[in-house]
Amino acid sequence: MKKNLLIFCFLMAILLSCTNKKTINNDSVQNDTIITILKFSKADSIIDKTIEAHGGKLYLTADYSFIFREKNYRFQNNGGNFKYTSEIKKGDSVVKDILTPAKFERFINDKLQRLNKEQTGKYSEALNSVIYFVTLPYKLQDASVNKEFVEESTIKGKKYDAIGVTFGKDGGGKDFDDEYQYWINKDTHKVDYLAYNYHVNDGGVRFRVAINTRVIAGVTFQDFINYEAPVKTPLKDLPKLYEQGKLKKISQILSENIVNNHK
Repeated sequence: MKKNLLIFCFLMAILLSCTNKKTINNDSVQNDTIITILKFSKADSIIDKTIEAHGGKLYLTADYSFIFREKNYRFQNNGGNFKYTSEIKKGDSVVKDILTPAKFERFINDKLQRLNKEQTGKYSEALNSVIYFVTLPYKLQDASVNKEFVEESTIKGKKYDAIGVTFGKDGGGKDFDDEYQYWINKDTHKVDYLAYNYHVNDGGVRFRVAINTRVIAGVTFQDFINYEAPVKTPLKDLPKLYEQGKLKKISQILSENIVNNHK
């Protein structure tokens, strides 16, 4: 909460400075700016509560293994540092990927592979993406994440806060221009639904429904049913389309055999 207050005061100081310099001359412009600041502050506060509800400070030292689509994964957090690994057997070979803040490495049968820039980006992004979704909402307070309160809504009779998320180009990954929206349960403060659009391969829109929510050693894990919507469908419209049965179910996102490695 102290962090949120400091951010709010900083933004208000900028606004007042601009006003004093007469760079804002119209009352409606001032009102729009104040509303934007309040939406940012509210979104930040809601996400803080959501992270706390899903695991909070436990994420800082979390060490878990799991299986996703027949591949073994592990994430080991140590404050701001981390080590993500994946391992899969292909024929007679074992392929192991390791991602840290400093570098990405791929080993085949324990032999370090030489990768070009494109390969490194592709493989590291794939590994990071899996861990990112499994540990949601942990990374939603990263510096590259831009959050905005969208609206209050009701889905299947429950109340939600909808939070819009975009990413800065610096630190936001190769798909930084994708847009996300999270629906956070007002009672539990957990993510029950999420949606996103993407632009590669002619683009697409997805809506995910959380299922099989369970808490393992204090950290919440969720699986998801993945739905498809027509390209360019506004994210805020997806809950109603889901309730009306107008979305196409395309897959399930399942994290299996989750193990807490702390002894």
